[in-house]
Amino acid sequence: MDSHDEESPLVVDNSPGKTPVQNHSRDVHILSSAFLLIFLAYGAVQNLESTLNTEEDLGTTSLGILYLSFTFFSLVASVVVRGLGSKNALVLGTTGYWLFIAANLKPTWYTMVPASLYLGFAASIIWVGQGTYLTSTARSHARDYNVHEGTVIGKFNGEFWGMFASHQFIGNLISLAVLGDGTEGSTSNTTLLYVVFLGSMTLGTILMCFLTKRNNNGEDGSPDHSVGLYSTVVSLLKSVVSLFFDIRMLLVIPLIAYSGLQQAFVWAEFTKEIVTPALGVSGVGGAMALYGAFDAICSLTAGRLTSGLTSITLIVSGGAVIQAIVFLWILLIYRLTSGVLGIVYPLLMAAILGIGDGVFNTQLNALLGILFKHDMEGAFAQLKVWQSASTAVVFFLSPYISLKVMLLVMLVALGLSYSVFLLLTLKVEKAFSSRS
Repeated sequence: MDSHDEESPLVVDNSPGKTPVQNHSRDVHILSSAFLLIFLAYGAVQNLESTLNTEEDLGTTSLGILYLSFTFFSLVASVVVRGLGSKNALVLGTTGYWLFIAANLKPTWYTMVPASLYLGFAASIIWVGQGTYLTSTARSHARDYNVHEGTVIGKFNGEFWGMFASHQFIGNLISLAVLGDGTEGSTSNTTLLYVVFLGSMTLGTILMCFLTKRNNNGEDGSPDHSVGLYSTVVSLLKSVVSLFFDIRMLLVIPLIAYSGLQQAFVWAEFTKEIVTPALGVSGVGGAMALYGAFDAICSLTAGRLTSGLTSITLIVSGGAVIQAIVFLWILLIYRLTSGVLGIVYPLLMAAILGIGDGVFNTQLNALLGILFKHDMEGAFAQLKVWQSASTAVVFFLSPYISLKVMLLVMLVALGLSYSVFLLLTLKVEKAFSSRS
């Protein structure tokens, strides 16, 4: 047979051994490790953009352009991913990150702007490919072994986001080691850092090539090209548009947008306004390493605890509360001080913000995987559209508004998005209960 009913087991289920489990686990390990190698480089460089490339705000402006490009291309990324297949999209997506790091070797408007524009395209397909590939792998595993789908999606997302979040820890430790001798602005130090990161990205790209090809139903093999290209493109574009009229997507979009805001706040505002004054430029690497460590621990833990909508609601609630505490702390209480407390406070904030980021990453991806089983590409494209759009807003506004105003924006965005998320959970729970 050329296709399988989604609820029926694959033929390999009847064979002895545990090959399907090994395949699924292997692919999750490879995917997670490849993203770690790629993003330990990109994440550390992104954290330094607003402090190293300061002339005419080249760093923050380049990141703003990058995330605007990311937003635009995410609107059509699902079409590209379906056409290429999620594995090929993942491999192609790595090239944008490589070129962006290379552009930083000679940061000018003529190198950074084109690299940022291309990275927006590459990022859109690598992240839609990631969400589609990981969720289809989880669903295949659940189908093969007749286990609860939500639990597997949570577990696989926990592993991926735990590994992914550790890129901040490892990448920023490398950054701290190379730039931490007091000459972080020197050409030789930054060049060495970027060369090391390019090597890491190259290894990640090679590793990505070893992924098993899967179609978007979670089955091994190449994408289904039996349907004409025109019909496929039209169908996917309709699915993207139709999600704008899906009440579930409309209710989850505010939380998606907030997740992008809180990441950009850490990258642009927190590192510049809180960490750098207290710890210096070289201290950015140490603070973000701690941020990444707690992000990774929280991602692994939250993924293990995820089993369905109820657990997602509780975990998101916890993440929202602790991030609100940090914002209020900075807004109402925090002042730059000397001594031990002057070092401890920014590091403690970084750790708490990392926990919140781990919550939103794992739970949003699990939520979309559970709610939008039949349109994963479209759902994950929406995730990146709204995340990247809100991130771009922060990077463009950062040079023009004060930290206090930014904190007020974050608190309002958090309150609104969390309230709408609770409305979503009530509607979904009501829909489930009416069916039973």
